[in-house]
Amino acid sequence: MERLWTKSFVGLSAAMLFLFTGFYFLLPTLPLYLQELGGSESQIGLATGAFTLAAVLFRPFAGGLMDRFGRRPFMLWGLAFFILFMCLYDWIGGIFMLVVLRFLHGASWAFSTTAVSTSITDIVPPARRGEGMGWFGMAMTAAMAVGPLIGLSIVESLSFSELFRFAAGFAAVALLLAFAVRIPFRPAAGNRKMVVAEKSVLPVAAAVFFLTVSYGGITTFLPLFSETIGVNSGTFFLVYAIALALTRPVVGKLSDSRGEAAVILPALAITALALLNLSFASGLPGVIVSAVLYAVGFGSAHSALQAANLRLANPQRLGAANATFFTAFDLGIGLGSIVLGLVSQLAGYEVLFAVCAGSTGLAAVMFGVFAKRPLQRRRAEDALREPAGKVL
Repeated sequence: MERLWTKSFVGLSAAMLFLFTGFYFLLPTLPLYLQELGGSESQIGLATGAFTLAAVLFRPFAGGLMDRFGRRPFMLWGLAFFILFMCLYDWIGGIFMLVVLRFLHGASWAFSTTAVSTSITDIVPPARRGEGMGWFGMAMTAAMAVGPLIGLSIVESLSFSELFRFAAGFAAVALLLAFAVRIPFRPAAGNRKMVVAEKSVLPVAAAVFFLTVSYGGITTFLPLFSETIGVNSGTFFLVYAIALALTRPVVGKLSDSRGEAAVILPALAITALALLNLSFASGLPGVIVSAVLYAVGFGSAHSALQAANLRLANPQRLGAANATFFTAFDLGIGLGSIVLGLVSQLAGYEVLFAVCAGSTGLAAVMFGVFAKRPLQRRRAEDALREPAGKVL
């Protein structure tokens, strides 16, 4: 089998870590910023949804364009505009203009993240896809854990202005790292029809959508919920990061050796358990237990679903496949934030997290009914084609 830890793999993984960390500075802090501007909980959900709506609208075209014209220009320009829009947050003084900025920012996010994640699939050896995407995914999910924690710390000790500057700085590091990476993909000659959605991965995308509804609930409403029970929400994200770092490296190899389905279904069950526990939490112990369970469940399911997505996709349409995956990811977070905002107003946070657990259960149903068997067939076909060799 081919070598995994190349300079390009390390460089793109580090770029994704910095990009996502800067982005996740805003997820738990933006609700607090909107509250400071006088926004309601429904407006908080709207601002989150505007970002996601733009990502959902632009991702399919981003993936198709990358398959046709290459990854690099979309990656570099997407990152450059992401930095620009991040710098503009400090100049916004009203809810309406903030929603507009979030929409533009979401478009840059669609191109930059789709390009980086698609480029990494060109680099990872197919026989080590679970392991490779596990480590690459750890950059994203570690950022999901560390980013909110750092963002909250910056707001508490400095200001929202400094938060936006730090976030832009992290994205700038990602741009520099991406600029130095060589991407092996070259678009095929001739005019090919642009594909904006990869149909073969839709069952996986459906599972991703219902799973990330829960993540939208965690990132948007956990800081607000924590205040009601007297717990620092940063504790949740810190424990989540530690548990993720301890478990994530093992999951990728397990996915390669036992198959993605062997990881995904148990991981979804653990995620649902974490959310149910959180709905009953009344203090720090309950929050810590939920953080550990959510790290193990969500972190494992996320990387294994991404590996499953690539296994099912047409090799000539990996850009479209990644765009489909991340469109579902963003749509789950965005729609989840909007719907859950209404749930929190009508029924409270306890019901909100119970609804998140139910959505995770639907993810398991979607995967088990529609994706498991096609994935197992493709895995068997890949095993027959794969030559034996020494891992470098």
